[in-house]
Amino acid sequence: MKASLTRIGAVTNKEFKHLLRDVRTLAAVVLLPVIQLLLFAYAISFDVDNVPTMVIDYDKTPASSEYVRAYDASSFFKVVAHGDTLNQVDTAFDANTARVAVVIPAGFGETIAAGDKAQVAVLIDGSEPNSAKISQAYSVALNQLYDQSMTKSWAASQGLDLSGIGALEPRVRTWYNPERNSTIFLIPGLMAVIIAIVTVQQTAVTLVRERALGTEEQLLVSPMRRTELMVGKLLPWTLIAFIDVVMVILLGMAVFGVPLRGTPLVLALGSALFVFASLGMGLLISAVAPSAETANIMALMIAFLPSFLLSGLAFPLDQIPVVLQWFSGIFPARYMVTISRGVFLKGSGFAELWPELLTLAGYALVMVLVAARLYGRKARA
Repeated sequence: MKASLTRIGAVTNKEFKHLLRDVRTLAAVVLLPVIQLLLFAYAISFDVDNVPTMVIDYDKTPASSEYVRAYDASSFFKVVAHGDTLNQVDTAFDANTARVAVVIPAGFGETIAAGDKAQVAVLIDGSEPNSAKISQAYSVALNQLYDQSMTKSWAASQGLDLSGIGALEPRVRTWYNPERNSTIFLIPGLMAVIIAIVTVQQTAVTLVRERALGTEEQLLVSPMRRTELMVGKLLPWTLIAFIDVVMVILLGMAVFGVPLRGTPLVLALGSALFVFASLGMGLLISAVAPSAETANIMALMIAFLPSFLLSGLAFPLDQIPVVLQWFSGIFPARYMVTISRGVFLKGSGFAELWPELLTLAGYALVMVLVAARLYGRKARA
């Protein structure tokens, strides 16, 4: 046991010396997650408000003007232009100066005054699906509220009292994120994706570098076991990655106000297991990649795209095809996103997150063992 620890310590010491000699790489590894968090957090948002809206009023009556004021009063819509013809809607949509166009037909005011149901056209730019769906929902809700307001006004003018009529008033509460701020929702998941990118990318070239420097044969003829070599390679990067984790967490809490409602110990354990699992994936790539260029490309494709698309960060996993739900299980970011959001937003602890923690521990162990086996075969070949 002592000899094994000595050999692991020797490899770890060698890796630290390589890192300290390359100050630029070390600085990039430490600062890159911070820069990525700031960029992603400000660039990615699911909040939709102040949607630029064009109004074409063919009626031009007090009733139509009052209807337009309902859009002006909404925080979701922002009336930026008034047009005269439908051709101007195409021009505004093509130029991205408007996302929604409200067309009020002639006779709108007369129809309402006669007690009939007036119709308006709400045209939505569908080139941005998320904005289009939300715009449609808000437009329908606004028109329903306006219709209810007109009904009450008509009843009052007729001397009718509607206060005795029963009504349904839903009281909606959003748990864990009452303001429905997408930044609070995204940052815990972004932490996992960013750390995955950095850790996999950096360790993907560590074994390839030994091959390029010609030191691979010396490692193979030494009394060191391949598993000891893998652990020794991982330990320095584990320490650096954990520093990155702490920096990203503190930045998310201090700058973006992400609450930490759960136990820090659970988050620390989950982060450590996730870092080791991601580093193990990087070692696996390094063990099979023939060159540093290939290793970098493989790391980018495996770390970034699946971590972003199949971790539950951007899309709920239960909304994607079942096959992809199963496929997402082979990427550690899926489990870390659940742990991070659970601890930060829900206050979850070991009782709720032990399946994800156990999976990450098993994942890390398997990655190291498989990388050791494949590296040995690659070297003999």
